[in-house]
Amino acid sequence: MSASATQKRRGELPQRHDALEPRWVRYALVTVALTFLTLFLFVPLVAVFTEALKKGWDVYANAILDDDSIAAIKLTLLTAAIAVPFNLVFGVAASWAITKFEFLGKSLLLTLIDLPFSVSPVISGLIYVLLFGAQGWFGPWLAEHDIKILFAVPGIVLATVFITFPFVARELIPLMQAQGSEEEEAAVVLGANGWQTFFRVTLPNIKWGLLYGVILCNARAMGEFGAVSVVSGHIRGETNTMPLQVEILYNEYNFAAAFAVASLLALLALVTLAVKTFIEWRLHENYGDDAKEH
Repeated sequence: MSASATQKRRGELPQRHDALEPRWVRYALVTVALTFLTLFLFVPLVAVFTEALKKGWDVYANAILDDDSIAAIKLTLLTAAIAVPFNLVFGVAASWAITKFEFLGKSLLLTLIDLPFSVSPVISGLIYVLLFGAQGWFGPWLAEHDIKILFAVPGIVLATVFITFPFVARELIPLMQAQGSEEEEAAVVLGANGWQTFFRVTLPNIKWGLLYGVILCNARAMGEFGAVSVVSGHIRGETNTMPLQVEILYNEYNFAAAFAVASLLALLALVTLAVKTFIEWRLHENYGDDAKEH
C-alpha cells in the first residue's frame, strides 16, 4: 500500500509541499516571478498604451481610422477567419487519426505537425517564394494562368495556415489520449455510426480543449509577422497586416500611429488571455480529475 493510501486510511492529509520549504524561499520565488512579469509583461503593455495615447485621443483615432490602417485590420481579420477554420478541421482530423487508430507513418505525422515550431517563420515564407515565386517551381504556370499567390491574399493565408496549424492538433492529441476510446467503442457497440459517435461522444468531451486550441491559433494568426512579411510584398493598403503596418509606421518615424495600431494588437492579446484563462479553468474543472487518474 502506498504512503498516500495509508495516510487516507488513517484520515491524515498529505503535507503540502510549500509547508516544507523555508518562508524565505517562497518569498524569493514569488519576488522573482513578479519581477519578470513586471519587466516583460506589464511595463511593455503600459508603454504601448502610453505612447499610443501620448498625443491625445484625436491623434489616436485618426491613426486607427486611417485608410491603410483600416485595410490592415480587415486583412488581419480576413486571414485569421480563413486560417483558423482550416486548422480547426486539420487539428481535429489529425488528432482523431493519431489517438484512435494505428497506421503506417503515424510517428512521421506527429513529427510533421511539430515542424512549424522548429522552422523559422522567415524560412517558411521563403519556402512559398521558392514554390510560387516568378522563378519558383510553379511560378511560370501561375503567371501563364494569371493566378497570383505571392504578394497577394492567398500567399498571406497560406503562410499563416502553415505557421498556425500545430496549435489545435497539439492541444487535442494529449487530451484525447488521456480520455481513451472506451466511450467511442461503447457508442459503436450500441449501433452509432462514425459521425454520430463523433458529434455525440467525442466532440462534447473535447469541446473546451478544442476551443482552447482555436483561441491560441487565432492569436498567432493575427500576430504573425515573419512568414507574412516575406510573402506579402508590403503593399500599403493591400497586403499589409496589422504587424506589418506597425513596422512600416515605426520605420517612417510615425510613432503615435505605430503604437496606436500596436495597441489594438495588445488589446486583442489581452482579450485572448482572458478567454484562455477562462478555458483553462473549465478544462481543469472538466478534466482535472481524469488527468490525475491517468
